Amino acid sequence: MNDNLPRIIQGGMGVAISSWRLAKTVSEMGHLGVISGTGIGIVLIARLMQGDPDGEVRRALRHFPFPDAAQAVQDKYFVPDGIADDASYKRATMWTIDPPDDLNRLTIIANFVEVFLAKEGHNNPVGINLLEKVQLPNISSLYGAMLGGVDYVIMGAGIPLQIPGTLDRLAEHHPVSYRIDVEGTGPDDDFRIHLDPEALFPGITEKVGPLKRPQFLPIISSVVLAQALLKRSNGEINGFVVELPIAGGHNAPPRGPMQLNDKGEPVYGKKDDVDFERIKILGLPFWLAGGYGSPAMYQAARDAGAAGVQVGTAFAYSNESGLDPAVRAAVIQKVINEEAVVYTDPVISPTGYPFKVVQLDSTLSNPELYHARPRICDIGYLRTAYKQSDGTLGYRCPAEPVDAYVKKGGKVEDTVNRGCLCNNLGAAAGVPQRQKNGYVELPVITSGNDLPNIIQFLKPGQTSYSAVDVINHLLGSNP
Repeated sequence: MNDNLPRIIQGGMGVAISSWRLAKTVSEMGHLGVISGTGIGIVLIARLMQGDPDGEVRRALRHFPFPDAAQAVQDKYFVPDGIADDASYKRATMWTIDPPDDLNRLTIIANFVEVFLAKEGHNNPVGINLLEKVQLPNISSLYGAMLGGVDYVIMGAGIPLQIPGTLDRLAEHHPVSYRIDVEGTGPDDDFRIHLDPEALFPGITEKVGPLKRPQFLPIISSVVLAQALLKRSNGEINGFVVELPIAGGHNAPPRGPMQLNDKGEPVYGKKDDVDFERIKILGLPFWLAGGYGSPAMYQAARDAGAAGVQVGTAFAYSNESGLDPAVRAAVIQKVINEEAVVYTDPVISPTGYPFKVVQLDSTLSNPELYHARPRICDIGYLRTAYKQSDGTLGYRCPAEPVDAYVKKGGKVEDTVNRGCLCNNLGAAAGVPQRQKNGYVELPVITSGNDLPNIIQFLKPGQTSYSAVDVINHLLGSNP
């Protein structure tokens, strides 16, 4: 086993739950801190509009290699004393296959800022987590993170075959094209989003020089997927995160026809079990995720041949995470009262993937609050591209207003009980949008099924814990 590999990978939880503060704390302890790049552009805007009270964002912006571009972002969004309580956050242009340069620059700079702050003051590795399902911002996100010196890229919610080669090209500042999934296409269709670093930042190749190519760790749920990635990817894969169905966030759908239990949750069976011996035979390091947030499970992973574990839920409720403090406290109290419930919702995510939702009355897990929310789509990260009759692309999301979705060719039944995760997860990170109609977005909270087990990190009489407490407890006397 390579002793230089991280034993603990802190899960990459979006939007901004895996904040730079959390990643920095974990990395400073010699493990792999991970920032979430998903939606980080809207988070950067919100932080600047809140007045950036501690000055971290503006300090990081000053280190971006093209100061004029960073200053343009600051000038556009920074509000010195912070916006009023009844004001709304500005929204960036919604992503399409042909994004404006300003949107690419914003996304690149936002990811640079988050990685820069996570790496500041130490020399240990930092990773970034992205979702293959959120395709349109990904190459800009990767490039910004690489400009910040990111060491690992971890990616799930899909089959990221194009990422290894993309990393190779971005390391040399070469133009990149990324094939986009589009509904309604034929075998001859090939829709791609493009990024040319030199066009966005003339002279960057010479000014910055070659970038470090980060290690790439796709998240997998089966040996078959691991084999497919090794066979079909357009570049080097450096290991795997093997995620089991009890992990938080998006889960891989069960293999075979979808079946639901009496609670309405997807049923996972023997076909969804992962043979760790067959993973070992592939010859790459791997980390186990989903229910491995305890000393016993950490040791079980090591005994199975894993380099270590990826842990999300335990870190999500630590003091350093980006989770809204009031929400964090409410969920921890549920855990203390032995009332914490996590529901695997088969339909809430517009991606179509099952999604874990913590049941908390003050959030959109409450059906009454869900149905009271006016359907609004003003961020659009989870929109799906589809081919229109004239051959151009349109964009739709089953969580947008029903009439709009159906007008775009979507099926009305696909809209039932869908959630606007873009807004809901932003609210969970403490940046809820106040919409033009006065509605203030409410959060959706995601955690793994082992949420009740975070009680192990709480000392008697305490209602909070740190990321340091998590690491020290997980390792204990383990090697």
